[in-house]
Amino acid sequence: MEATAPSPALAGYGLLGDTRTAALVSDDGGIDWLCAPAFDGDPVFGALLGGPEAGTFRAGPALPAHRLSRRYRPHTATLETVWATDGGTLTLTEAMIGEVAGQLLPTTLLVRRLEATDAPVRAAVVFDPRLGERHRRPRVRPGPHLVCEWGALALSLGCSGGLRVEPGTTAEVTVVPGRPVVLVLALAYAEPLVWMDPETAWELVDADERRWQEWTSGVSNGVPFRETVLRSLLTLKLLTYSPSGAPVAAPTTSLPEDPGGVRNWDYRYAWPRDASIGIAAFLALGKDGEALNFLNWLLHASRLQRPRLQALLTLTGGHVPRERTLQAWPGYAGSAPVRTGNGAAHQHQLDGYGWVLDAAWNLVGQGHRLNSETWRAMRGFTDLVARRWPEPDAGIWEIRDGPAHHVHSKLMGWLALDRALRIADTHRISARRRRRWDTARAALAADISARGFDPARNTYTRSYGSPDLDSALLILPVTGFEAPGSARLRGTVDAVTAELSAGYPLLYRYPPGQDGLPGDEGAFLPCSFWLVQALALTGRTAEAATLFDALLGLGGPLGLFSEEADPGTGALLGNYPQALTHAALVQAALALRDAARQVPEG
Repeated sequence: MEATAPSPALAGYGLLGDTRTAALVSDDGGIDWLCAPAFDGDPVFGALLGGPEAGTFRAGPALPAHRLSRRYRPHTATLETVWATDGGTLTLTEAMIGEVAGQLLPTTLLVRRLEATDAPVRAAVVFDPRLGERHRRPRVRPGPHLVCEWGALALSLGCSGGLRVEPGTTAEVTVVPGRPVVLVLALAYAEPLVWMDPETAWELVDADERRWQEWTSGVSNGVPFRETVLRSLLTLKLLTYSPSGAPVAAPTTSLPEDPGGVRNWDYRYAWPRDASIGIAAFLALGKDGEALNFLNWLLHASRLQRPRLQALLTLTGGHVPRERTLQAWPGYAGSAPVRTGNGAAHQHQLDGYGWVLDAAWNLVGQGHRLNSETWRAMRGFTDLVARRWPEPDAGIWEIRDGPAHHVHSKLMGWLALDRALRIADTHRISARRRRRWDTARAALAADISARGFDPARNTYTRSYGSPDLDSALLILPVTGFEAPGSARLRGTVDAVTAELSAGYPLLYRYPPGQDGLPGDEGAFLPCSFWLVQALALTGRTAEAATLFDALLGLGGPLGLFSEEADPGTGALLGNYPQALTHAALVQAALALRDAARQVPEG
């Protein structure tokens, strides 16, 4: 049997995006993941999970070369990779263009430029698009430009420098200093395919860079770790589906939490909980437009199920497809199954209501007033929480077991009621409804304090009657449920840090092995950033800053983070890049900033 090449490390992949879909580019210049026409569509380049026969689009040196450097151009979404060869240096600069002059382009546009310095360099281009589960080859339309079709889906490839490329083949070209070669991939679905000449497309990259630089310039210079925060903020923006305003959890499916294991889930959908955490990050950095777009999407997406809030939705607000396994896909690092759809979509998760109401409250706190439809939806969510909080739920971690009385879920239910009551101070509400919410908030607080706290260990627990802990409890200082200096809060932070440690600076979500699946999972990166936030908000600023600095060392060289990390090696695991991790990173940095602004006592 022929040996399989080892899978590239996730940290070696860069992200390109146009806020409709995204590409993952390996450090050898190979686009190994790109779905069309949106994040949750079928892959046209799927080698990341399906192996070589699933398709790739590589541009780089024709002969073995040493990669010198890789970076994003400052404050942009343009990726630059530099290789040294025996003769000269070859640079690949690439970007996906989402909009021009404030308007979305009708076609997804990916521009790649190969440029040589010092001496001519022989470059190779492999263009092998394959669509979907069965790796379908395209129908190639004859004509002056290369056009590939699969029914309603079409893509074209234009090349400068006299380069001609055929699908499924390798084309070579000598790149001469001063005469770069530009490749332009255009992709359209059920609409005209707009072809653009390479030189014009490259001019759009320059304009796109200026747009991103202007977008990031509004973020205060006083934010600690500003460059890292800006990269996370840019990543969150790239993972926002601009036609609807829905944030996607990750652009990938089935990247394993346990290499070789079965914890492989599809994250190419919108979780209102994760999205709300990201919205808080946008709001705190003055990006109110993203928050308003999210709430508009949520109003549309939830309209048929209200007052029930689904755990996750498609990017257009529809039902998430049923979970299924792709046949004969080997998976990343041999981690099958490869799944599409997500079975957690129908779970009852109480915590989501808390995150959404907190996002609405943050928006009100920034001086915005909720319109009547938004406030009506928020009232409906709050009424449901007031009625259903005594019920068990699936919890934030979506373990596919029976429901339980998760303490974190109860805390977030309390948060929903609390934030709704705060919003009601400036928005119309009946006295009867206010009393009902207030009564429910008090009853829920008493229930959590009585049944969710272990006085012998001075810590809140994972669920009622359980001795286990949960790293999601680290959001306690943010909620206001406990005073920042309370013994219960400090005890919980210390207990979670000690009992769920995966080796500094990492934390497990809950005690390993409790999700009923074989094998192990990695440490959950958002939890460690929540710990930074908790330490900063409880006065342990120096400890928080040290932890934050250690966590940044676990990210990829491009400043991208996945969902989890291997406790033994620090290697990134799980879907990548992960919006929740980047949102938690931003919030941790802001907590450090706010802690530094506090005037020392006495």
